[in-house]
Amino acid sequence: MAEHKEKKRKRGEDGGSRPKKKLAVQTPSQPTQSNIAKISSIRSAGTRPPVVATSPGLCIPNSVKFQTYTTPQPTSSKRSKKTDSHTPNLLLHSSSHSKLDYTAKEDGSGGHESHLMHYIMVFDPKTRQIEVMEVKKMTIRGVVRAQKPPEEDVAERQASKTMMELKNNLGEAFGTKKAKKALAAITENAIAPEKAISDAGGKPEKLNDSSLALMESINNVTMGMASKEDLQAQADAAKPVPPYNPDAQEIQDVYTPESLIGGEILNAIPIRDWQEQVKKGVNKPMTGAFVANRLVAVAEGPNPVHRLRTLRYLDFLIKFVRNTKPGKERGTRRILPRDKLRELLKPAPEPVIENIRRKFSVNGEMRKFHVDLANTYCCALAAILSNYSFDTSKIRFDLGLDEKQFGQYFREIGGKVKNMKGADKGTHVQMAVLALPLEFPKVAMYRSRGR
Repeated sequence: MAEHKEKKRKRGEDGGSRPKKKLAVQTPSQPTQSNIAKISSIRSAGTRPPVVATSPGLCIPNSVKFQTYTTPQPTSSKRSKKTDSHTPNLLLHSSSHSKLDYTAKEDGSGGHESHLMHYIMVFDPKTRQIEVMEVKKMTIRGVVRAQKPPEEDVAERQASKTMMELKNNLGEAFGTKKAKKALAAITENAIAPEKAISDAGGKPEKLNDSSLALMESINNVTMGMASKEDLQAQADAAKPVPPYNPDAQEIQDVYTPESLIGGEILNAIPIRDWQEQVKKGVNKPMTGAFVANRLVAVAEGPNPVHRLRTLRYLDFLIKFVRNTKPGKERGTRRILPRDKLRELLKPAPEPVIENIRRKFSVNGEMRKFHVDLANTYCCALAAILSNYSFDTSKIRFDLGLDEKQFGQYFREIGGKVKNMKGADKGTHVQMAVLALPLEFPKVAMYRSRGR
């Protein structure tokens, strides 16, 4: 058989040849300049931002008008730097509806959308610019307004039965036999003076001998009982407060340095070094902030010798209190030994030191009574030296007291304490004022509970 040899085809002989160049792919037309919109500005929420509000479960009429209320948020170091601390808290309220009050509030820090920020975009077709503004996302809630009751209902309520009568009616209607029997016994044993007089023929029944003896014994027992005024006077006498004049007509006559310190002790207090210091204008360091602040004003004011001695006594008393140590028993303080106390209160003479020791301690120990007495003395002396109105910050710092403790001591001497706005934003100043009439804390009267 003859071998059949196929002839190989050449590449060029193929009917369909591939083009060497790539075909161009048709793409959509490129956007023209007229179809491009640009963002011109992005505004953050200011004092009057736009609002996007939802009212779940409510259909609010279009006639409802809202009033806007804003409260600036407190600045905090923990807030993010990206958050605008000047953005106010916004609240919308409306009472224009006849029966409902509408209130719109923002989602708080615990809300499910509190971490989101909402924006709206305003497109201007002429300039083809977009303005982006931050908005407040708020939720509107409705509350039924409390209606004023008619006058007839008020009159009926005033004429209604007492709570005891209502309880008795319930007991008679739904109570057990034992309860009904007890209610009947109360009604039978009720004292009816009008019925007794009518049964006696219009004349009240005379008391018998046993009743007269009982009334006489009650009168004898209650004759010596102390009245409310007597109890108040006894409580005031036992309080750790300085002596005062309750019949004074002027505030400067209520607490005087002579009645608080004593005339002889006051005249024995040395002040020459302070007078020379003020005269030369030398500022020497002092332990008490209140005394250092009042020294020049007292030395250059009226009656300087008398008032400087009072200020020096206050300085001695503050040093005496501040240099005590905790005692063995709870609430007690141990004072310094005599030699160290003389060194501390130098240049105080011996009579002044002994006066302070005996008045504010017993056997080298300050009990709670003496601690309270020393603090009330300092309050009264500070009021005298500050013309009966002063900022309490310096004297509180010297005595180691907070605002609540100092306010309690100052009220014990009949003064008033109030907080006022400070010079810096967000601060306050505690002011103490002593004026007539004095207002002392009342004695609490407790009723003994029946068994």
